[in-house]
Amino acid sequence: MKSDSHRPEGLLQVYSIGLTLRALRAQKGLTLSRLAAETGLSTALLSKLETERMIPTLTTLAGLCRVYGVGIGFFFADAKTHSMSITRNLRLTKHGRKRETTKQFPLNAKPAFPILAREVDFPPKLTETLTEVGKTFNGVIYVLEGNLQLESAGQKDVLEAGDCVCLNSEMMIFWGASGTAPCRALVITSG
Repeated sequence: MKSDSHRPEGLLQVYSIGLTLRALRAQKGLTLSRLAAETGLSTALLSKLETERMIPTLTTLAGLCRVYGVGIGFFFADAKTHSMSITRNLRLTKHGRKRETTKQFPLNAKPAFPILAREVDFPPKLTETLTEVGKTFNGVIYVLEGNLQLESAGQKDVLEAGDCVCLNSEMMIFWGASGTAPCRALVITSG
């Protein structure tokens, strides 16, 4: 029996086509109904594509590309820049007690100025794009409360309170609260 990675849909999972389609629609401010009217595709089909229950044909993808103003290569191009480094919170020692001494962990190699800092609150069950089409995200995300899920290139990572991620990427990255509880994070970006 072959693994899912040998099936066509398994090979395409790394590209997150459905999530990227949903992100493009959200960035353009279109409803599924409006997109259906512009493309001639049904809302049911568009929903299946965005939730990755179906893989679009090249003809369907080309029609969607015309609406969004991107080429088909946009969905399959490997990012020139993608660096993601996660630092996990080391809350407990081997004996289950809190650490008594102060420890410092560098979060990124070279700080960039000017910087922008913001607190982001994520309601449960809502996933949005962290990155914008055609722009590189360069920043640090520190989870203050709850669990934060990051997804890119078919890879999902869940960060807990106290975890941190340093990102420098031009890939489509999606983020949101993981599970049924809200999440709060500190986001620091350059420029």
